Amino acid sequence: MVALYRAGRHGELVERSLALAERYPHHAALFNLIGVAHSALGQLDLAVAAYDRALAIDPGSAETVNNLGVALRRLGRIDAATNCHRRALAIDPNNAAAFNNLGTDLRELGRADEAADCYRRAIELRPGLFEPHRNLGNMLIDAGKGDEAAQCFARALEIRPDDDYSRAQKLHRLAHLCDWNAMAADAPRMAELGLSGSTVSPFTLLALDDSPERHCIRARRYIAERFPLTERFAFTPRAGRPDRLRIGYFSADFHDHATMMLAGGLFERHDRSRFAIHAFSYGPDRNDAARRRLRAAVDSFEDVRALTDMDIAALARQERIDIAVDLKGLTHEGRPGIFAHGAAPVQIGWLGYPGTLGAPLLDYLIVDRWVIPDAQRRHYVEKLIHLPDCYQSNDDRRPIAATPTRSAVGLPEQGFVFACFNVSYKIGPDAFDIWMRLLAEIEDSVLWLLGGEPRAEANLRREAATRGISPDRLVFADPLPNAEHLARLRLADLFLDCFVYNAHTTASDALWAGLPVLTTPGEGFAARVAASLLDAVGLPEMIAPDREAYAATALDLARNPERLAAIRDRLAFGRLTCPLFDTGRFTVHIEAAYDMAHARWSAGLAPADITVAPHGASDAPI
Repeated sequence: MVALYRAGRHGELVERSLALAERYPHHAALFNLIGVAHSALGQLDLAVAAYDRALAIDPGSAETVNNLGVALRRLGRIDAATNCHRRALAIDPNNAAAFNNLGTDLRELGRADEAADCYRRAIELRPGLFEPHRNLGNMLIDAGKGDEAAQCFARALEIRPDDDYSRAQKLHRLAHLCDWNAMAADAPRMAELGLSGSTVSPFTLLALDDSPERHCIRARRYIAERFPLTERFAFTPRAGRPDRLRIGYFSADFHDHATMMLAGGLFERHDRSRFAIHAFSYGPDRNDAARRRLRAAVDSFEDVRALTDMDIAALARQERIDIAVDLKGLTHEGRPGIFAHGAAPVQIGWLGYPGTLGAPLLDYLIVDRWVIPDAQRRHYVEKLIHLPDCYQSNDDRRPIAATPTRSAVGLPEQGFVFACFNVSYKIGPDAFDIWMRLLAEIEDSVLWLLGGEPRAEANLRREAATRGISPDRLVFADPLPNAEHLARLRLADLFLDCFVYNAHTTASDALWAGLPVLTTPGEGFAARVAASLLDAVGLPEMIAPDREAYAATALDLARNPERLAAIRDRLAFGRLTCPLFDTGRFTVHIEAAYDMAHARWSAGLAPADITVAPHGASDAPI
């Protein structure tokens, strides 16, 4: 029987075990094994029934109670699962597996400190148990302790070297630290992670592998593993459009976050005579200005943190949401399970995740001609809604504080300022090589980077020194409130983009502040966003065709202040008139997209690619 389980022949295992159970109806371990096999097949109700049968025979089996708790958690019955795992520990206080599972229950209930303590206790009891090392690593990521998280994943890999999930997580944490030397050993196998064997969290590799094809495979396998038998609710088409189309936005970021910086103006400018706007928040309850602004802008705000994915989807259906908009995708804290269950008849991915979910959880992605070119279309499972200017919204009312002095932000009074305010994991050694060559060419120039991670700062200073550049020529900026951050951006001369994962909100920040951005597009969505922004702001000459041209253009702009000044002047004028920062125009376009997608559904038509006509042009056909 054990051989069948290890071979993954779970169906055969169930058949043989059930046959044996007829002969040995009082054998508790046999029913526990049947439950394990059903659980492996995703037949969770049958698994629970088998575990209950086993416990009726032997109520003192900590192993069976522990297994029952796992099945209950997978069914979304978190409180019942927690009770099971506490019961298992009451039977066997040294059961490391039960401590690990209780930690996962508590994490899902938002009790992070208690969860971490459970994982640590499991490791203390059984240092060779793989799961708590990996789970503790994920908890430490949530707590912002990337260095410790990387160590947890490294220990998990010592136990199970073939675990791609832990390897991808470790690499992602090391990328945050810009520890490229530590990443080098895994570089040859990086592209293959998550394509077979264990799955990976797709987001972890977006900045490390510029391949839409591989990202699609990773996403498909990741979703298939987590929602193997979840059936999306079947809606019956309703003819015609309601007076007010109900749009539900789902996110963990309805607070002072990039999502609200970009979309805050959209939420306020929706045509409330034609659309009812609902916000479903499953993130932290922060009563900041962004949160208050959103609450004032929408018809309904639901704090759904404590609900399961299934319950959130049911709530959305109860509120008769016509279109559910997923603002998180497969990013950290994303909850794709909401859409696996079916929150609305039309489900759309937008803004938060630059990629496909790899499975038909969402009907559409909102994109533009830059971020998904025709050559890469086949690597995106969802149907595409093409907006006419740029897929990204922007808020044309974002305030900018008074511009500080150079000395106030740690910059030298003289000299050219190259800047990159991308988060550290987006910076790769290939871009950094170019940046250091620019510093070598342009006397007294500096590179201005976003700080806040001491290990990353130390590693980047070391990398500069190995390339013959004084570490003092790297200036690190502390995080600031957005209006003050936008103001200091005006002190830089040129924003240098990263390659595999571009500046997204960061590029919009720079352009809104009047700072030119230089980019070169890659293959994937994440590697092409800055090009979309530059095209929509009227600066196509800042889109270099390749990295060689990127380096040459940066050097030319640093040596030719008149050319750079002309670009800045065009940007200063264009930011007030261009499509990128016209929130009203964007709102009209995305509302047209919603109408067209809903019209297909109400007509009984399957989702299909949609192109939205520019505002002012004749309506495009459905």
